Amino acid sequence: MNSSIDSIKNTDSTSPVQTARSLRSLYFARVAFSVIWVILVSVFAKTNFGIASILFIIYPAWDVIATWFDIKANPPQVSKTPQYVNIAIGVITTIGVALALQKGVPAALVVFGVWAIVTGLIQLILGLHRRKELGGQWPMIISGGQSVLAGGAFIAMAKSPTMGISNLAGYSAFGAFYFLLAAIRLSKTIKGTANAA
Repeated sequence: MNSSIDSIKNTDSTSPVQTARSLRSLYFARVAFSVIWVILVSVFAKTNFGIASILFIIYPAWDVIATWFDIKANPPQVSKTPQYVNIAIGVITTIGVALALQKGVPAALVVFGVWAIVTGLIQLILGLHRRKELGGQWPMIISGGQSVLAGGAFIAMAKSPTMGISNLAGYSAFGAFYFLLAAIRLSKTIKGTANAA
């Protein structure tokens, strides 16, 4: 799943704690989605290509929705241009995957790989910007870097006979793990801020 939030400080509308709570809820939602998605892909990837294809298309579409909630979690005065760029990329990817699947899974994996690289970079940048203000972002930083590497691997191995939609399950599972870690870490940040107050 992009902008500096340095201006969160001293704002009356949204405090860092409120932002952290909103992000924590979003991260838990992303974990739940990924777990369900992985289970469904594992069940249908080799038995029902139609359902597996729909799941393939849903994945980047869900990222668009999650990014929108990420935008809503931040104060109005914070620049959200990178998130909007991420949404645009996600929409294009969703359409691209749907079209590429008509040519076969390898073509769709290439599209997915490019998307994983770009969104991974955005996630990495977002984590670095949020780290100083909110803490709890190192899992997102690692996840973003790993997404870049995974995207490159998807592109490189797209034409391998062993590659298929089921290979995306591992990618999603790792993403869920990192979002879970980030949510837990934000819980500590929220608790520490509350105690300090």
